[in-house]
Amino acid sequence: MKVTIRDSQILKTIEPGKLAEHLQMTGWHQDHPLNENSVIWLKDYAGEPAEVLLPLKPELSDYAARISDVLKTLEVVEQRSQLEILSDLFSCSPSITIQGIVTNLQEGATAGKVTLMGVVVGKLRRIQLELAEPVYELALKAYQARIPVICQGDLEKYGRSFVLQNPHNFTLDLDAWVG
Repeated sequence: MKVTIRDSQILKTIEPGKLAEHLQMTGWHQDHPLNENSVIWLKDYAGEPAEVLLPLKPELSDYAARISDVLKTLEVVEQRSQLEILSDLFSCSPSITIQGIVTNLQEGATAGKVTLMGVVVGKLRRIQLELAEPVYELALKAYQARIPVICQGDLEKYGRSFVLQNPHNFTLDLDAWVG
């Protein structure tokens, strides 16, 4: 199944510098600036030049559409899905809702680090967050009973690790629980 990423909020989270780094690491080279807002990158693909237009300013109205075009080209050239490529490029997502299962927490504590397993950009990932009383007690109940949870916050990627900053609205997802 071929998935096309169309969510402009997700596409806007891709930083131009991170995308340029990815292009350089995968054999592309910067050709020339088109204007002050974008740069052309080239790569030899199957004996023909492949081209992407890298937008440089996320605040531009067509930024998400240009990033979508880049993902479509990378999907063909890298022979990987857009989700896999996006997973490599993802660095943050403000105000995201995560559904997951509590897989680890600090034993014997009334506040502290919690690990969730949740889906981020199409893949199951470990997500770290810190909770204080009384929400930590709710996480403990979810852990013991294996009840899914929902939480909102600002998701950030550090290397291969995901951290949910400013967690709020942490609740049991009883609708998803089959107990």
